[in-house]
Amino acid sequence: MMKSFDERCYELLKQVPKGKVTTYKAIAEALGTKAYRAVGNAMNRNPNAPVVPCHRVVNSNGVLGGFAFGQAEKISRLAAEGVKVEQGKIKNFAECLYEFHP
Repeated sequence: MMKSFDERCYELLKQVPKGKVTTYKAIAEALGTKAYRAVGNAMNRNPNAPVVPCHRVVNSNGVLGGFAFGQAEKISRLAAEGVKVEQGKIKNFAECLYEFHP
């Protein structure tokens, strides 16, 4: 059976380790699409948080983006994993960014 778009997003996201983040764009590109907003919508519908760690998905410029449980909770979960947030952005974004490999 073919997996849904959401399920394929979640499978990719589960590869992102603690202490790292990815972007909506990176997930979309890894799936061969430019449907960045659709990735965001999939994260918002994530029924398996925090097993599928949607708090690790941020905007391409390092800005946190949305989170179904609220921004403060997203910051708290990231901080618990060693990711520092300053003024709504990931500090040392380039160092924290996880790269998907084909």
